[in-house]
Amino acid sequence: MSPEPDQKGGSASKERLPFEPKTSRKKNSPTPSSSSPKEPKSSKGSKKRTPIRKEDRVIPDAVSKRMIRRMALLSGIPTALGVLTFAASYWILTQTEFDLPHIAVVLVSMGFFGLGVLGLSYGVLSASWDENRVGTLLGWQDFTQNLGRTIAAWRSVKQD
Repeated sequence: MSPEPDQKGGSASKERLPFEPKTSRKKNSPTPSSSSPKEPKSSKGSKKRTPIRKEDRVIPDAVSKRMIRRMALLSGIPTALGVLTFAASYWILTQTEFDLPHIAVVLVSMGFFGLGVLGLSYGVLSASWDENRVGTLLGWQDFTQNLGRTIAAWRSVKQD
């Protein structure tokens, strides 16, 4: 085996996950004898370069459930608070003498909905992507590791 994946992938390739591809795209490029430089690349050629089985691309069930639980918690609570903001502001306006500015209701609800969107992303990235390891409650270490893997994957696709 050549040391290319370690040099290009950094620390992310050393700890390959079960659902990550086993081969890199650049390593499996077609040889000059199989296609001439004048021929345009077809979709068949790209299938030959990435021999990834469907089973290798599936996220394990335990990891998927872990992600969904975190997403539901970290996104569900702020979203519910965003909806409750409207009910609470209606109650304040109709039952009390306090004149609540409309912009305050809009800004508070938008803040909660924004936190809900951030909770979706953090829920996926803070879950342990290792099938056999649960991870911590806050998941900061997993978040930094998984964000690094995601950025490395984006960069490798951008280079292709």
